[in-house]
Amino acid sequence: MSDPHAHEVKPPRARGSRRAKARQMVAARLEKLEDLSISKLVPSTLTLLGLCSGATAIRFALAAEWHHAVMAVIFAMIFDMLDGRAARAFGADTRFGAQLDSLADLVSFGIAPAVVMYTWTLSSMGDAGWVAALIFCACSAIRLARFNVQSARDEGATKASPYFVGLPTPAAACMMLLPLLLSFQWQVPLHGGFAWAHEPWLSGVMIALTSVLMVSRVPTPSIKHMRLQREHRFVAGVCGGLLVALLILWPWATLTIGLLIYVATIPVAVIIHRPRPAPPKSASHSI
Repeated sequence: MSDPHAHEVKPPRARGSRRAKARQMVAARLEKLEDLSISKLVPSTLTLLGLCSGATAIRFALAAEWHHAVMAVIFAMIFDMLDGRAARAFGADTRFGAQLDSLADLVSFGIAPAVVMYTWTLSSMGDAGWVAALIFCACSAIRLARFNVQSARDEGATKASPYFVGLPTPAAACMMLLPLLLSFQWQVPLHGGFAWAHEPWLSGVMIALTSVLMVSRVPTPSIKHMRLQREHRFVAGVCGGLLVALLILWPWATLTIGLLIYVATIPVAVIIHRPRPAPPKSASHSI
């Protein structure tokens, strides 16, 4: 006897559900392919290049190649600025990218500058110099962790309030390398008139200052969220071109002056964000 269900025709609903499942599988596969697109990989690639630049700075520091070490940190800063812009431009601003960026910043602007300064001058202080380098690394990690929490809560710098809370790690790295930049200006021997730039106490003071500023709640300017008026953009473009020319002709002097200008803006930001006293309440007289 033949099976009565052998030639049973499946209802249209079953065929429709199968088609829906097949479409969902195709859509999921296409979504995975979109995640692997070049536009999604560009920001993370720039972040990894910044990480490699910071690690290369450590290698140059161990080889006592100070100019190359500082240049590697500067390249890490450039990649750090580019990856954020690329993420916003390509719509690839993800949680994974944010965490990867923080890890890269810890290496490039926390560990690498500390190793550079330790091998350059802090090593003459023995264990105290190494402890100072570790303090800078720890404060960098705290600063980055707080930044991640503020970003998740939408409490970071915005266009309406273009200020960070605490000194950013790239700016802290540059400030700590300031004595090294000063030693590049004059190229004098250690027993010359500018031997103070190589003194370990000066590096220790810079580490203490930058570490405190990173973990503090001092407002610092955020260039990323600053907006220029349309009538000022031409002047800003001319100043940018002039800055590039100065960097080519006198790189270390230009970096030093630019860094000092940035440091001078911190007290201005503190004054602008100083809480104003509340107006006294007028006494109400009941009738």
